[in-house]
Amino acid sequence: MNPPAILRLALASALAIAFVAGPGAVFAAKAMKVEGLDVLTHHGARHFTVEIADTPARQERGLMFRRHLDAGRGMLFDFHNPQTVSFWMKNTLIPLDIIFIDADGRIEAIAANAKAMSEDLIPSGGPILAVLELRGGRAAEIDAQVGDQVREEMFKH
Repeated sequence: MNPPAILRLALASALAIAFVAGPGAVFAAKAMKVEGLDVLTHHGARHFTVEIADTPARQERGLMFRRHLDAGRGMLFDFHNPQTVSFWMKNTLIPLDIIFIDADGRIEAIAANAKAMSEDLIPSGGPILAVLELRGGRAAEIDAQVGDQVREEMFKH
């Protein structure tokens, strides 16, 4: 085979793999850190395993293109400094609960069951340090409320 044919074959193979694996295949090379966190409700601690979105690229990608999110899983967006933020659900295939958390780990607001694929902005309502995304309806299932505490190493305690 001459070099151009080899390059065409390699490109065709890569495109076929990306097509079969789906949109997330391109991002698999840069895996996110995974950590545990607890949401302390008046019913007790609820444990979650979360991916940490701590860079602008990871935050932009978020949970886009996921078709499923287990009940005990989520994503924690670390903004490093308190700030006012807005989220949207563009290219997000499943409804999510978006939980806005201050620097002390206190839940400041919950946007329950954010509509999949929506481009409507979901504002934090004030400065927050992090956002926890869970499967839509999960915050209600664990009875998470504004004022509840989230325990994770990034929050002051």
